[in-house]
Amino acid sequence: MQYDDDVKRRLKRVEGQIRGVLKMMEEEQHCKDVVAQLSAVRSAADKAIAYIVAVNLEQCITEEKEAGGDTGKLVKQAVELLVKSR
Repeated sequence: MQYDDDVKRRLKRVEGQIRGVLKMMEEEQHCKDVVAQLSAVRSAADKAIAYIVAVNLEQCITEEKEAGGDTGKLVKQAVELLVKSR
């Protein structure tokens, strides 16, 4: 699978957020603020995972349809991936 610039930008944002959290910790900022930022990191990572799974699923379904295969199994696998990621 090729990863487009959108997903790479998302992950670079997550990387920046992580650096920000580490800086907050070094500055001994309040735990409530650190946890809030970590929650934002988790949310951004979850969105990146969902995006990757969705794009991959779309590609796999197209390929499977062209081959005359069963796409239901692919959808089930994608849902399992999303569930595991939580």
